[in-house]
Amino acid sequence: MYVRDWMARRAILSPDKLAIIDAATGAGLTYRKLDERATRLANFWREGCGVRSGDRVAVLAMNRAEILEAFFAAAKLTAILVPLNYRLAQPELQYILEDCEPQVLLYEGDFQPVVARLRQQVAIKHYLALDGSEGRDFSYEQALAGSKVDPVEVERFDAEVPALIIYTSGTTGRFKGALLSHRMLTWNSINTNLGWDLTSADMTTAHAPLFHTGGFNVLTLPLLHVGGTVVVMRSFDATRTLEMIEQYRCTVFFGVPTMFQMMLESPRFGDTDFSSMRFLISGGAPCPIPLMEAFQRRGVAFTQGFGLTEVGPNCFRLGLEDAVRKAGSIGLPAFHSQARIVDERGRDVPRGEVGELILSGLHVCSGYWQNSAATEAALVDGWFYTGDLARQDAEGYYYIVGRTKDLIISGGENIYPAEVEAVLHTHPAVASAALVGISDPKWGETPVAAVITRQGHSVTSQQIIDYCSDKLARFKIPRQIFFVNEFPLSGSGKVAKLVLKAEIEKDRMNGSQAVTSIVGEIFPEKN
Repeated sequence: MYVRDWMARRAILSPDKLAIIDAATGAGLTYRKLDERATRLANFWREGCGVRSGDRVAVLAMNRAEILEAFFAAAKLTAILVPLNYRLAQPELQYILEDCEPQVLLYEGDFQPVVARLRQQVAIKHYLALDGSEGRDFSYEQALAGSKVDPVEVERFDAEVPALIIYTSGTTGRFKGALLSHRMLTWNSINTNLGWDLTSADMTTAHAPLFHTGGFNVLTLPLLHVGGTVVVMRSFDATRTLEMIEQYRCTVFFGVPTMFQMMLESPRFGDTDFSSMRFLISGGAPCPIPLMEAFQRRGVAFTQGFGLTEVGPNCFRLGLEDAVRKAGSIGLPAFHSQARIVDERGRDVPRGEVGELILSGLHVCSGYWQNSAATEAALVDGWFYTGDLARQDAEGYYYIVGRTKDLIISGGENIYPAEVEAVLHTHPAVASAALVGISDPKWGETPVAAVITRQGHSVTSQQIIDYCSDKLARFKIPRQIFFVNEFPLSGSGKVAKLVLKAEIEKDRMNGSQAVTSIVGEIFPEKN
C-alpha cells in the first residue's frame, strides 16, 4: 500500500473521520469526501487533460485543501505534483516550469497576473482555475462536478515513481527538483508514526507552506496516512496559529525556530491554552535552547528533529524524555534510518569529532529531476551526503554544528556557526543570531554575527563580544556585531546566509553596524 492507495483505504477504514479542516471557514472534509474529490480530479485530468503516469501537474497557490486533493489525485494516476513556491519572482517560476514541463497548471486567483505573464513564456497545455473560471481555463469545482467517481486504474505501478517534485531553495545555484517517490513518502510516514507515536486521535495545523517539505512531509502526510486531522492555514501567522492550536485542541505541532520566536513574541502567547498539546517539534535549523525553554516553562514538551527535503524529512528523533537532558541534540536516527559521520574521503570519524552527516534508508529520495550530475554527487553507494556537519556525543546522540558551505576557516581554524550561535542565543538581550564568515586579508575569513535583539532590551556590540569571551575560544568570538530587525529567509524559513553575508560585506565596507537593507517581511504572503 503506497501513497496512491492511502485515501481509498482511509475511505473504507475511517470514512466519516475529519481529514482536513479549513482554518479560514471551519469547513471540513471527511476521508470519504477527500477520496471522492481526489478521484474525480484524477479522472478529469486523465479524460480532459490527457494526464498519464509520470506526467507533471504544477500548482501555484497558498495553502488550501485543494493542494492536498491534487496531491492524492496525481498519486492515483501515478502522475507527479509540483507545488510551486509562490514567493518566487516570475523568471524563477518560469525556470522551474520549463524544467519540469507540466501538462497542467492549477492556480488561484491571487496569482492570475503572474500566470498571465507565464502563459507568454511557457508551453503548458491546460490551466485549472481554483477560484472560479478565468476566461478559457477550466474551473476546478466544475471540473470535479462533471467527472466520474470510478476508481482510477493504472497499467502498472512502481513504488519508485515520483509522487512529488519539490524544488530546493536555490541558495547555492540553480533550483534542483528533488524526486520524492511513493516509496520514499511511505517510509518517511512509517518513520514518523513509529518515532512520534502518531495516531488517528492526533491533530495539527498545516501552516508551513505546502511547496516545502516541512509543510507536506513533517506532519501533514504522516497524519493523513494514520487517519489524523490537519487544520489547513493559508500561511503562518503567529497569533492566528496560537488561536488555532487552542480552538481545535491540536495535539502535535511542527515549526522552524523563526516561527517559534514569533509565537513567543505574540501577545497571545501567555494566554494560549496548550493543555491539549502532546509535544512541539522544531526543525529546519538548530533551535536556540532559551527559545525551547520558554515553551517548556508553559508546560509544553518541546523537542527537535532533523531532516532534509531529500531524506524524509523525519530521519532523526529526540525522545521527549531526553528533550531537556539533551537540549540542542537532534537525537538518534529514526527506526528505519541509518546514519554515519564521515570525513572528506568518506571514512567514519571517531565519536566526538566533526564530519559530514550521511544517511541511508528507504526514506531517501531517488535523486533530482533531469539532473544526473547533482544526483551522482549527492547519492554515493546508497548514502545521501547531506552537506550538514555533525558530531556524536559519548552516548551516541547527534548534534548539527553547521553546513559544509557555512564552515568558517579563520587562520586555519574551523569555526562551526551553530556552536557560536548557541552561545549568542543565551544572552538575555539576544532574540536570534546568525554567524557568517567575512573575507579578511590576514586570516582568510573572520567571524561576524548578525543579531536581532529582544523586545524591550538594548545591548552594545562590545557587550555581546565580552559576553562570549569566557564561553568561546578566542578565534571563535565574533569580531563584529551587526544589528538587524529581521533576517533574510529562504522559503523553508532558514536564514539565507549567502544573502546575509553579501549585505554585511556591503555595509561593512560602508562602516555601518546596522544592516538595514535586508529588513523586510519574514513570511510574505505572496510575491
